[in-house]
Order: sequence, then C-alpha cells, then structure tokens
Amino acid sequence: MSKLLQDFQDVFPDDCPKGLPPVRGIEHQIDFVPGSTLPNRPAYRTNPVETKELQRQIDELMDKGHIRESMSPCAVPVLLVPKKDGSWRMCVDCRAINNITVKYRHPIPRLDDMLDELHGSSIFSKIDLKSGYHQIRMKEGDEWKTAFKTKHGLYEWLVMPFGLTNAPSTFMRLMNHILRNFIGHFVVVYFDDILIYSKNLEEHLDHLASVLSVLRKEKLFANLKKCTFCTDNVVFLGFVVSADGVKVDEEKVAAIREWPSPKTVSEVRSFHGLAGFYRRFVRDFSTLAAPLTEVIKKEVGFKWEKAQEDAFQLSRIA
Repeated sequence: MSKLLQDFQDVFPDDCPKGLPPVRGIEHQIDFVPGSTLPNRPAYRTNPVETKELQRQIDELMDKGHIRESMSPCAVPVLLVPKKDGSWRMCVDCRAINNITVKYRHPIPRLDDMLDELHGSSIFSKIDLKSGYHQIRMKEGDEWKTAFKTKHGLYEWLVMPFGLTNAPSTFMRLMNHILRNFIGHFVVVYFDDILIYSKNLEEHLDHLASVLSVLRKEKLFANLKKCTFCTDNVVFLGFVVSADGVKVDEEKVAAIREWPSPKTVSEVRSFHGLAGFYRRFVRDFSTLAAPLTEVIKKEVGFKWEKAQEDAFQLSRIA
C-alpha cells in the first residue's frame, strides 16, 4: 500500500495547486428565473478583528486564483462562521441568489442502495477530496452571478463556492461522470466521499490504482489525512461497514439514547431526523415514530402528550 501511495503522491498534495482547475465539460452554471430582480444586499457589519480576518481570507482566495474583483450588478454578503478548532470560515450568504435560481433535479444516490452494494466485500478504502467544491470551475460567463460584498470590495468566484443551491448536483454529476466505469462495481460515491470496496487485498489494490489514476487524470486532489486505506471496516455516511455487513455507528446511537425530551418543534425535528437515519435497523419505524412525525407537520404545531413521550422513549431505545 505504501508503494501505491508513493506512486500517486501527486494526488495527495499538502495544498491544492494555485490557479483554476481544468475545464472538464462539467462546470457549475447558474440560471436565473426569468424576470427575477437581481439582489444587491449590503455587507454585514463586522468588528475590526472580523474585518481583518475576512480580508485575510479574501487575499488568500485571490492569491489562489479562486476569486477576482467584480463589477457585477448583483451582490450578496459574507459572514464568518466559527470552526471547531477556534478558527473562522468565510461563508457567502447565498440565500438571495438561491431564491431566484432555477433548481435542477440531478438524482442524489439513495443511501440504502449504496449500502446494499457493499454486501460481500471485506476490504475498504475511503478517499476524501480536498475542498472538493473549489476543484470545479464556474461556467465561463456565469461568474458575475456569484458576486459577494465585503466592506472593502466586490468579488466574484471563478470556482464553485459552497452554499449555492445546485452545487451538490454539479458535484455529483462530475463524480458520476469520471467514475462511471467503476460505480456499481467497486465504487460508491456520495459527494466528496469515494468508497472503494473489494473482496480481497490484491483486487483492492488494483481497484485503488484505477480510481487514483482517474483522479490524477482529472487533476482532482485528495486530503490524505482524511483518507482511510485497506481496512476491514470503515465509517461511511454514519454507518460502520465491514465484512460482517452494515452496522450503526455507536457514537450516533449514544447521542440518540442520551437525547433529552424535546421542548420545541425544531428539537423534535432534529431528533426525528437523527433517529430516522437508522430506520433500516428499526422494525416498523414509521409506525413507532408516527406521534413525533405528527408534531413536525407545519399545520399541527408543538404538542407533547403521552403518545409523543412514549414514541420518543421507544425511539431512543429501539
């Protein structure tokens, strides 16, 4: 395995190369609903520390060639969102643009179908692409539609930013296209997670080499620190996959079991979503959780009676 990684070390750089990714025939385009009013939102207020950090990240993106100064007639603001490590992530508030964007309906893979494909496999590798969205170009001529504003300037994206309504579909289109010869045979893809599965090590190394060759050809780069290679079990989309089959991730199960009784519709919705994620392991989940489902219907509003409490407790221990 170490020789394989050495042969493909160019696929795992510390940082993606500066400049634009290649034109691959699948770029991100934005089509506005005809007759829409273009948004021109003011920049959000920031304190001096936040302003300095925003400008630092702007300068970094300019240096990478991912953005440029703009004269676009539309603009949306940006904000800083705290990360777990204490640093900040600059996020574009794309809501106004998304509201006037034509929505495309490229299919997202069904979780059950992907997990079923892994049956009979005993060795796995998971490849995580590095800042995957930024490895896809904006369609030439559509860059102005991504314009965002800070206190000090107006900029537009040359690569696909996070937050755009059709960005996940564009990403899946690209992944499905470049890995089309492997998907359904020894690869499943869910956005920037690529899972390779095989029956034995020799076969697996061939499969890995095939996938890495495609990434090299397409100039797509992976994050070595987030990849897992040649293991007998791997966490994929919240499930533990192994030769024994698909099991739940115990950390998520613990979170379900320790969840306090909800006090709002939002809290019920959050619990229902997490518990429902593992519905394939819970017999008659829909019936069991029906009282909770009723609560999250918009026309019902929050209510918490014995039926809801019973359903909540049963869902936690199911």
